[in-house]
Amino acid sequence: MSAPTQIPSLPAARRRRPAAHAGSGTRLHWWALALPALAFGLLLLLLAGSGEAQAATPDASGLLQVGRQLLRAVG
Repeated sequence: MSAPTQIPSLPAARRRRPAAHAGSGTRLHWWALALPALAFGLLLLLLAGSGEAQAATPDASGLLQVGRQLLRAVG
């Protein structure tokens, strides 16, 4: 047997304001516009420069040197 569920009503002081007054005092931070614009510009540059991309040549000696340096630093 299930019990009926009721949502308690909020006191008048805690009720939300109407939607017309909700955003009237809100200011947007500078980084909220700058970061998405910067990300869009960087992605656009990546796409524009991708036509000049070439296949990488296998250079095992450079990879081995980096691996050895990492092992020296850790060990």
